[in-house]
Amino acid sequence: MIANRTQFALSEAKDLLSDVDEIVTVRGAKVERLSLKDKPDDQTLERALIGPSGRLRAPAARVGRRLLVGFDEATYREALG
Repeated sequence: MIANRTQFALSEAKDLLSDVDEIVTVRGAKVERLSLKDKPDDQTLERALIGPSGRLRAPAARVGRRLLVGFDEATYREALG
């Protein structure tokens, strides 16, 4: 899937979260970690997953049970080992 070309409603983006334990989202220099075990509300999930254009924020990559959204070199190095 090409994230920056596909419109996503929040319900569709939530479908990507099956078997995901953590969302790591990067906005600028800020890295946020959301544990899905804490059951974040829809507003928090939408802010983490959906950009202002209504598309899934890019890049988005699933690594094991973690979903990385946005780019931070150190975060990708940590996730990819």
